[in-house]
Amino acid sequence: MRTVTRLAGFAVGLAAVFSATYGIGRAVDRTPVVEGRHEGAAHSATEESDGAADRLPGGLLVSDRGYTLDPVDAQADEFAFRITGPDGQPVTRYDVAHDKQMHLIVARRDLSGFRHVHPDLATDGTWRVATPLAGPGQWRAFADFTPTGGDPLTLGVDVTIPGALTERPLPAPATSTTVDGYTVTLTGTPQPGRTSPLTLSISRNGQPVTDLEPYLGAYGHLVALRRGDLAYLHVHPDGTPGDGRTQPGPAVTFLAEVPSVGSYRLYLDFRHGGAVHTAEFTVSTGTPPADAPPTGSNPSGPAPTGGADHGTPGHGHN
Repeated sequence: MRTVTRLAGFAVGLAAVFSATYGIGRAVDRTPVVEGRHEGAAHSATEESDGAADRLPGGLLVSDRGYTLDPVDAQADEFAFRITGPDGQPVTRYDVAHDKQMHLIVARRDLSGFRHVHPDLATDGTWRVATPLAGPGQWRAFADFTPTGGDPLTLGVDVTIPGALTERPLPAPATSTTVDGYTVTLTGTPQPGRTSPLTLSISRNGQPVTDLEPYLGAYGHLVALRRGDLAYLHVHPDGTPGDGRTQPGPAVTFLAEVPSVGSYRLYLDFRHGGAVHTAEFTVSTGTPPADAPPTGSNPSGPAPTGGADHGTPGHGHN
């Protein structure tokens, strides 16, 4: 398990990235939408990502290194998709990472909704799960996985749930939040171009929680999404339960490097009392160090809405 997850800077001049709106049961508009292409474009998303993936944060491309995230029609209240490989066929073999072969993360584009779930794999390569998309809006779905014999990847695709939608403003930055009766306090500020410790301390009824329960092989999982394009960062804490040195709370420390100045939404999953709880924070990053390479990105500008990345950037898996 890597304790430092690095996110590469954005590529400048990316010619074509894709955004798609796919069906989920009967409640979803089934019409695919592709953006960012121009008449006469001769290259595919895969070809585009082959030259750009190492410079992009995770989750911004739908296709990378020959692998593509392909949502498929599903029953009502169900989300289904396949990962197709370099041969164009559905992938059916995956490595286990953090106790699961597939981690599916979904977030609303305004960052007001978030779920981390684990679909089931059918023999034909289709992943299915009770839909984690809660209510109308435009959502981003991230498939976080490692194909057997390949590199870790995070692919992303947009999914629209029709209906009346009210955009919610991003909560102001804060160092403390409450969830399900727990108080979670954040210490540390991400610094672009520099590895920074982020420590999240958990208490309940004013008392430190010192008996966190293992969840997916760790005492905490942290996802960060950048406002605007939802660039994806998934990191895990240093140490593992039972290694003789890692304490089960109250503090869980992560090491992370964000790709640029901007606003990020942090989502901490932790297990206690037999249930998984998710604490959310908004953070604003500091000024990048003078020797940091330019990122070429504008976190508050238009989002490249297409799909994957990975390897080391944007992913905390080994």
